[in-house]
Amino acid sequence: MAKGEGAESGSAAGLLPTGILQAGERPVQVKESKKKNQLSICNKLCYAVGGTPYQVTGCALGFFLQIYLLDVAQVSELSPLGLLHHPKSSFACSPSQVDPFSASIILFVGRAWDAITDPLVGFCISKSPWTRLGRLMPWIIFSTPLAIIAYFLIWFVPDFQQGQTLWYLLFYCLFETLVTCFHVPYSALTMFISTEQSERDSATAYRMTVEVLGTVLGTAIQGQIVGQAHTPCVQDANASTVALEGVNRTQSATSLRETQNAYLLAAGVIASIYVICAVILTLGVREQREPYETQQAKPMPFFRGLRLVMSHGPYIKLIAGFLFTSLAFMLVEGNFALFCTYTLGFRNEFQNLLLAIMFSATVTIPIWQWFLTRFGKKMAVYIGISSAVPFLILVALMESNLIVTYVVAVAAGVSVAAAFLLPWSMLPDVIDDFHLKQPHIHGTEPIFFSFYVFFTKFASGVSLGISTLSLDFTGYQTRGCSQPARVKFTLKMLVTMAPIVLILIGLLLFKLYPIDEEKRRQNKKALQALR
Repeated sequence: MAKGEGAESGSAAGLLPTGILQAGERPVQVKESKKKNQLSICNKLCYAVGGTPYQVTGCALGFFLQIYLLDVAQVSELSPLGLLHHPKSSFACSPSQVDPFSASIILFVGRAWDAITDPLVGFCISKSPWTRLGRLMPWIIFSTPLAIIAYFLIWFVPDFQQGQTLWYLLFYCLFETLVTCFHVPYSALTMFISTEQSERDSATAYRMTVEVLGTVLGTAIQGQIVGQAHTPCVQDANASTVALEGVNRTQSATSLRETQNAYLLAAGVIASIYVICAVILTLGVREQREPYETQQAKPMPFFRGLRLVMSHGPYIKLIAGFLFTSLAFMLVEGNFALFCTYTLGFRNEFQNLLLAIMFSATVTIPIWQWFLTRFGKKMAVYIGISSAVPFLILVALMESNLIVTYVVAVAAGVSVAAAFLLPWSMLPDVIDDFHLKQPHIHGTEPIFFSFYVFFTKFASGVSLGISTLSLDFTGYQTRGCSQPARVKFTLKMLVTMAPIVLILIGLLLFKLYPIDEEKRRQNKKALQALR
C-alpha cells in the first residue's frame, strides 16, 4: 500500500528471532509466494461481485418491505392468531383489516433474528472442515438456492389472510438466516483470497465500490418497477380506521393484482442477480489457506476463541468506534424517506436523492482507497466520516430547496463512501495483529467477521427502535399526506443532530484505536516472516 513496501519484505528477517525463520530461505519463499498468489484484476472483480446480493436484497427489503406489507399484502392483525394484540386497537378485528402493528412486529423480529444468526453462523463456520471447495465456499454455494426461494416468497401474497403475518415472519426470518450463511463466509473470505495486506485492501476497495453499486441497483430496480404501486395517502391526518378501510376498498382488485405482480417481477429480477453474482464469485475466486496454518496452528474451541477475540483490545476499540458511527448513518438511512417526504416536502424525490447519494459514494470510493494508501486508515476515518457533519448541519438549517438538497446529497455521498470502505479495510489489520499475538490459533476469522456484522445489525436495530418510538410518541400518522409539526421536528433531529453527536463520539473512540500505519507495517513484516 504505502511507499517503501518493496523494501519491507526484504527487512522482515531483522524483526523476528532466528528461531522463527529457521533459515535464511523464508524471505525468498515469501517473494515467490507473493508472485504466485497475487490477485489479478479479474479475481478482485469476481470477489467484489459477491457482495452485490446482500446489498441488493437488503436495499429492496429496507426501503420497500414496510410499504409492501401495509399497502400490497395488507397484513391483518396478529390477535386472531392468539399471539399479540395492539393495545391501541379499539375496533373489532377482521381478517382483511390492515394492521401497522403487525408489520412492525415482522420488521422488528426479522431484524433481531438477523442479528442473532450472525454469531450462530460464525460458530458453525468455525467448526467447518476444509473441503475441496474450501471451508467458506460450501456455505455460499449451498445457501444460495434456498435463499432465492425464501426471498421470492417474501414478495408473494398467499390466498389466505389470517395466517399472513406468520407467513411473512417465517420467510423473512428464513431469508435473513440464509443470506447470513452467504454473507458471513463471504466477509471472512477477505482473509483467504490473499496473504498480502495490500492485495486484501485493494480487493476490499473493489468490493465496497461494487456493494455501493449494488445499493444503487437495488433501489433502481425496485423503485422503477414498483414505484407507482402505492395507494393514495389519507388526506385527513386524524382519519379513523373506517376511513382508512374506505381508501383500501376504493382500490380495484385488478389494480391490486397488478401491484402484486410488479413486486413479484422485481423479486424475480433481483433473485436472478443474486444467482449470477454467486456463480461469478464461486468460479472466479479461489479460497487459500494460510501457509503456516497446517504447520503451527491447532483447532480452537469456539467459546475459547470467542473469549480471546472479544478480549483483543484493537478489535473492541474498532467495534466501539464503528458502532457509534454506524448508528449515525443508520439513523439517516432509516428516516431519509420520511424526512424528504414530510419535513422537506419532496414526496416524489426521495428515491432520486438516494440514487444521487449512492452514485456519489460509488465514484468516491476509489478516491478514499488512494487516500488511505497515501495518508493511512486512521486519517481517512477522521476526515472521511467527519466530512458528513457540515452537510448534516446545512440540512438542519436550510429551507425546502430541491437544488440545494441535491447538492447536499451528492456531498454526503463522499462521507457514505468512507463509511462503507473503512470498516472492512481496517478489520483485516486487526485480525493480522491477533494472529501475531496468538500464532498457534486459527479458525477465528469467522468469529471476527460475524460479530463485526452482528454489531452493525445491532446498530440498525437500535436505530429502528429509536425512530419508531420517537415518531410514535410525537403522533406520527400512518399514510398521512402531512404530519404534525412535532413529527417534522423529530425527523429533522433524527436525520441531523442525533447523527452528528454519534459521529463525534465515534471519532473520539477512534483515538484509542492502536493500529496506525507504523504498527500496521510492523505487523506486515512479522507476518511475512511467519509465512
